[in-house]
Amino acid sequence: MNKSYTTPDEMGFYGDFGGAFIPELLRENIEELLGCFSEIKEDEVFQDEFKKLLKDYVGRPTPLYFSQKMSDQYNCSIFLKREDLNHTGSHKINNAIGQILLAKKMGKTEIVAETGAGQHGVATATVCALMNMKCIVYMGEKDIERQSPNVKRMKYLGAEVVPAKSGSKTLKDATNEAIRHWINNPSAYYLIGSVVGPHPYPEMVAYFQSVISKEIKIQLKEKTGIESPTKVIACVGGGSNAAGAFFDFYENKNVELIAVEAAGLGNESGFSAATSILGSPGVLHGSLTLLMQDSYGQITEPYSISAGLDYPGIGPIHAHSISKGRTKSYSVSDEEALAAAHLLSSKEGIIPALETAHALAILDKLDLSNKDVVVINLSGRGDKDMDTYNKN
Repeated sequence: MNKSYTTPDEMGFYGDFGGAFIPELLRENIEELLGCFSEIKEDEVFQDEFKKLLKDYVGRPTPLYFSQKMSDQYNCSIFLKREDLNHTGSHKINNAIGQILLAKKMGKTEIVAETGAGQHGVATATVCALMNMKCIVYMGEKDIERQSPNVKRMKYLGAEVVPAKSGSKTLKDATNEAIRHWINNPSAYYLIGSVVGPHPYPEMVAYFQSVISKEIKIQLKEKTGIESPTKVIACVGGGSNAAGAFFDFYENKNVELIAVEAAGLGNESGFSAATSILGSPGVLHGSLTLLMQDSYGQITEPYSISAGLDYPGIGPIHAHSISKGRTKSYSVSDEEALAAAHLLSSKEGIIPALETAHALAILDKLDLSNKDVVVINLSGRGDKDMDTYNKN
């Protein structure tokens, strides 16, 4: 297995991307986190508690559902990995459970997080309630308006939701505010929701999300007799659900890994979030990765109808695997994503999150045959997006 795709070097780099570009005030926090993360991977008590909560609290394993209607339409075998059926409605809870146990082990009592679509915020608020910890979630003011159901859920669970009012008032700005809070309150634990941020966060989030690909292999073998599909498809903003879905397939070059980003109104329109297509190397939120920026190195504001994909960067894991050609990246527009969401809803009675709809939309752009076995990571459910769906 090419460990560079799943395990960074000692400096936290995946090839040319990664690292920990942080202020000195956070150096001690990061070193403590790295040491504790290294310990828990070999800690049977921790692992047993993590697996028990995933099973009994989250509801894992999630089903791998064969979609006959979608398969007939695209002339191949299509399976949906139903992360939308997790407690809280998305894959985000997998990582939140892992990190809250880590925070507990480190003796932390205050948790700070960022959220875009609100799914990570809800997952964090949920585990904080479970562990009786204070929870502060930063969320862009624009996202608060378009994801109001999740805001209500977070508050009901006891979290303080703080609006980020700068910049585009979306996920990037929420992350900026969460990092500022962490710098000013180093005793807090920063629970990052995606494979972004300074080392060891990208590795850690991918590690906790890898349960997705591990289950896919077992479930696909039970259903088809083979454990590896020909294609695995996932949407990518920062990229946590994609990292989890791809994790155990990186070593198998017969499995095509497909990352789908948000083209917004079009990649040439100035209103897009297709980082791997429009981006270039730079430092964002503590790591060197691909990001959308102008010729002066200033962040270009991203745009997507989907709050969870409205981010100007991509996790260094994905920046590396895409740059090396291991992962293929595509982008789809708002309009294409909305059409894909309607198609799945009408054919299978499954309303996907807007983020997930981008992954579904790529089926129209792929050259598929009846020999293809395709797994699409259905990363979240669409309850939170009903206002947007009804408006469009």
